[in-house]
Amino acid sequence: MNYQNILQEIYQESLVQPKIGNIATYIPELANVHPDKFGISLTTINGDNFGIGDSNERFSIQSVSKALSLTLAFSLYGEEIWKRVGVEPSGSAFNSLVQLEYEKGIPRNPFINAGALVIADMLVSGLKNPKQDFLDFIRTTSGISTINFDEKVAQSEKNTGYRNAALANFLKSFGNIKNDVEEVLDFYFHQCSISMSCHELNHAFFFFANEGLTQKGIQILNQSQIKRMNALMQTCGFYDESGEFTYRVGLPGKSGVGGGIVALMPKQFIVSTWSPRLNSNGNSELGMFALEQLTTKTGLSIF
Repeated sequence: MNYQNILQEIYQESLVQPKIGNIATYIPELANVHPDKFGISLTTINGDNFGIGDSNERFSIQSVSKALSLTLAFSLYGEEIWKRVGVEPSGSAFNSLVQLEYEKGIPRNPFINAGALVIADMLVSGLKNPKQDFLDFIRTTSGISTINFDEKVAQSEKNTGYRNAALANFLKSFGNIKNDVEEVLDFYFHQCSISMSCHELNHAFFFFANEGLTQKGIQILNQSQIKRMNALMQTCGFYDESGEFTYRVGLPGKSGVGGGIVALMPKQFIVSTWSPRLNSNGNSELGMFALEQLTTKTGLSIF
């Protein structure tokens, strides 16, 4: 299959789409990103790379990082993590406080903010040097040693992250945050601030499509755990629009309010898009269009 030609076709079609959606201005540092940035990158399981547009420009991956933090927690704690966080789609906003009260401090899944904060708490407990160890983990999965936090974005989130602070304190009141709230929030804001390009994201997520093995052959999770991770990304990876993404695209993946989306076809390819204009659910409008076109044109989805 000629992926480069397909990406070229999708890119041209995407450029003439109406410019709808807005950038995530509630994180002030993200408001500085040009709204019309757009890139697509695809990496096959054989290691071939294809890209177009701004696919090599780094951006703040935000919630895309939640799949990687969950992976690290899963590798440390195994099935124990599901005692503190569920695996069901939320059906409500990713930063909802209401649902958390209703469910007595057990977040619906690890990809909404409350769930990701519980996972962050587990990592703060389980790692000697949480921020550096998490960064090293991503450098291991991707094979790219220059990946780093964007300290400006982390600080920007810390300065304005009142709702995340509320969620963390609420979780603490239910006993589902064990560490100091400020330490957990600091880890979480840094985790979300990690800066990567579409091309780099493909490499970081390669093991999800390769039965748990990185491109360099390092086993990150076993096959059973990978199956569960991909299932979670399929059902919960796109906030309360996961059903829509499954319907339109048909691949497991994860989005972030930085405008990035990573999706994968097990044993075939990993694909990432970046376009900062978000729809009302916090997902990249153009990214979803591009990925829908990809699975339509290639005839490849998990269904």
